[in-house]
Amino acid sequence: MKHSVLAFALLMPLLASAQSDTAHWSVQGRFDLFTTDDLGNLYTLHGNDLDLYDRTGKHLAHNSLRTFGAIDRIDAFSSLKPLIFSRAQGQLALLDNTLSTQGTVLDLPSAGYPAVGMACMGVQNRFWFFDEREGALVRTDALLRPVANSGRLDQLLGMVPRPSYMEEANDKLYMVDPDNGVFVFDLFGTPLRTLPITGARHVDVREGAVWYVAGNQLLRYDLLTLATETVPWPATAQDETITVVDARIEHGRLYRLTADRILVDKLR
Repeated sequence: MKHSVLAFALLMPLLASAQSDTAHWSVQGRFDLFTTDDLGNLYTLHGNDLDLYDRTGKHLAHNSLRTFGAIDRIDAFSSLKPLIFSRAQGQLALLDNTLSTQGTVLDLPSAGYPAVGMACMGVQNRFWFFDEREGALVRTDALLRPVANSGRLDQLLGMVPRPSYMEEANDKLYMVDPDNGVFVFDLFGTPLRTLPITGARHVDVREGAVWYVAGNQLLRYDLLTLATETVPWPATAQDETITVVDARIEHGRLYRLTADRILVDKLR
């Protein structure tokens, strides 16, 4: 009997951890941006205040980057090593798992990129830039040396894209233009296809599909069948009145940004 009680006592913390790991949780607050990494960690931004939570909702880190300038993008392509980008200041910075800057802040104009409208990370510590002056995609190494350039996109696409978001996934770059679709490029900046996804400001490419929010619905575009399906929101008492601003998928979890919180649930 004593051995059974002891075994149960040792097991309780593991059970509690497993339950908290799968339970619905939320973070209260008004957030300008959020993202997730492939470990399920959540990164939130309000003004220049960054916070990091693990997959169970435990708060891990906070940093207030007042001197960096307005942050337009958080990219957690590399887990616990997020990228932040300020369009106004023309600056990039890589952070560590305490949300402190790693090394020096990268100044894009002084490196020859004076008009970067959007930036994101890629494999092998590469960066992607959308050069608004040249109307081109540029891919660089970690030292900002160019490794690929698409050339003028208006000549390749027949129009000038107005991107709201970019992300690299599965050796491709996805550029979101809310009015004209999602443009897909290879790692050299060559256009491959245009996905008929409009009305979205962000996308999340996961397991052969592009997930996005439009019209307060969660939609999934299958890259193989080319079919779009509406995915039901997780059932909560407030779902009928919730307006979802953005959403992301990580390991079967749905992260939803609303006006006053971020909700985390199992994906149906």
